[in-house]
Formats: sequence, C-alpha cells, structure tokens
Amino acid sequence: MNDPILDIQGPTTRFMARQGLVAAVDHVGLAIAPRETVCVVGESGSGKSVMALSVMGLLPRPHGKITEGRIDFQGRDLTRLSPGEMKQIRGNRISMIFQEPMTSLNPVFTTEFQIAEVLRKHRGMTGKQARAEAIEMLGLVGIPEPRKRAADYPHQLSGGMMQRVMIAMALSCHPVLMIADEPTTALDVTIQAQILDLMFRLKTETGMSIWFITHDLGLVADIAQKVAVMYAGRIVEQAEVRELFANPLHPYTIGLFNSLPRIGGKKGRLTPIPGSVPGLDQLPSGCAFQDRCASTASADCRTHPPELTEIRSGHWVSCHLYNKSTD
Repeated sequence: MNDPILDIQGPTTRFMARQGLVAAVDHVGLAIAPRETVCVVGESGSGKSVMALSVMGLLPRPHGKITEGRIDFQGRDLTRLSPGEMKQIRGNRISMIFQEPMTSLNPVFTTEFQIAEVLRKHRGMTGKQARAEAIEMLGLVGIPEPRKRAADYPHQLSGGMMQRVMIAMALSCHPVLMIADEPTTALDVTIQAQILDLMFRLKTETGMSIWFITHDLGLVADIAQKVAVMYAGRIVEQAEVRELFANPLHPYTIGLFNSLPRIGGKKGRLTPIPGSVPGLDQLPSGCAFQDRCASTASADCRTHPPELTEIRSGHWVSCHLYNKSTD
C-alpha cells in the first residue's frame, strides 16, 4: 500500500468549558492513502467535524487547541506549522467542502470573485487569468451558462448550484486531499446524487483523495474504501468497507446497522440505539458507550476506556469484549 498522504497520529483536541478543558477529539488515529476515499461516520456530537477542523487549522481560538499527538501531511506535522505556513496548505493542498454552502460563501462577493481569489492567492494568477479560470471551473462542475453565473451572488443560486461553487473552489488549486463535511445534507435526493456523481468523477480525473464525513451508512457502502466509526470523540471501529459491512464488531456499529430500514423487516420497525451521545463534560469513566450498549457492561467497561485493538488484519475495534479475547 502507498504511504499515506495524511496520517493522524493520536491528536487530542480540547475546548475550554466552564469546568476546564474538555476533549472533543481524544487520541484518534486515521490514515488516508493517495486516491483513497475514507468515510468517517457517527452521530452528531461524535467529533467528526472537529477532527477535520483540527486538520485544517480552523479551530476557534483561543477556546480550541490541539494538546497532543501529530497530524502528518505529506511528511509535515501540521500541528507544528505557523499560521502562515498553514495558510499555504489550507485551500491549496488540502481543501474542504462544508455542510452548508450558504454560510460558507461570502454573500457580498460574486461566485467568480470568490473562486478567483483562491487562484490569485495560491497559484499566483493575475486577475484576468484567475477570472478566466474561475469561469472554466464553474463549467467543469456542471453549472450551466458559467460566464453568466460567474457574475451571480450566492443568494441568486440554488442550494445545488452553491454546493457546486464550493466544489469548484475546493478543486481550483488541484488539492491532493479534499475533506467533504456532509456536503449533501441540505440538498434534496436528486441533487445529492448529482453532487456525489460530480465529486467522484472529478476524483477519478484528478487523482485526489477524499475524506468524507457522513452519518449515512448507505452512502458509505457506495463510495468508500475504508470506514472509521466515531463515538464521543474516539474512533471505536475501523476497517475496509466490505469487512465492516460484513462483520461489524463494536456494539455501537452494530446498533447503527440495526437502526437502518430494511426491505422485508419486521413491519418496517427500526431498532434505535437508546439515549444519545453524552456531552463532553458528562463522559462516564471507562467506555463512553457503556450506558447505551446492548451488551452487559463489565467492570472494565465502567473503569477504563478500551484501547483500539486490531482484531483481524486491518479491522480495528475499541471494545473490552474484544480486548479480552485477544489477551
């Protein structure tokens, strides 16, 4: 396997709260190889977006900071770079598509200006060159009449078109890694399919890697090579997509699959996971999933968090059920 372009090695991201620092991301590990699509799944509040913002250097200051670990991107530890050095990477070698384009695009600038600004900053283009390239990028992502639409402001575009503009901005500097944070959540099903087809066609053409954040396991099955399941700031299971879908091991992952609708199920009833992800300031001692787990919690579950353990080749699980079986 190729060396990873991104290797996240145990960083912990903490935020200042009333009771002190709390960990939103806790000693996570994730590697993304060239041309690979990796999906990170989990409920809201599990830490998926915070992990991506940590990599991008977009944590709110001074309340959020990385306190431990490394984030290696093409051999450089991003946690040790200056703000100026990060600006040269962010939007250039690593790009990000956010969940809600209306809040990500600047409402007072045209789409052409916003794409051209990235090109001038990172690729050193003149204003004329950047404007021409911006129009070409709008055409590349399937926006009709790109020259006309280039003069539009975000509020003049549909949700699908705004997301296409975000993709055009993300691709304009030919990144080697694109982070997509639930980019189709706010779109209807038809537009979702169009956006996903576009993203993965462009991935094939450019050779970039994609880190896709989602809570949609059905989508994961279609697009990913590898999956990481997050819960309460930690990765609790990680495997190749076929392996994970065939043999989910962590009780949380099993619960996610059991909550999916199935044709021919018991009168259409779902089996939800009881409760919700605990707040960062309310994490129990031991395993964070203990109060929602379908298995009977042991003394170990109550006293110390399980380690992420490789159960079989490439299949990692953080659960005392499996830690014991490997002793």
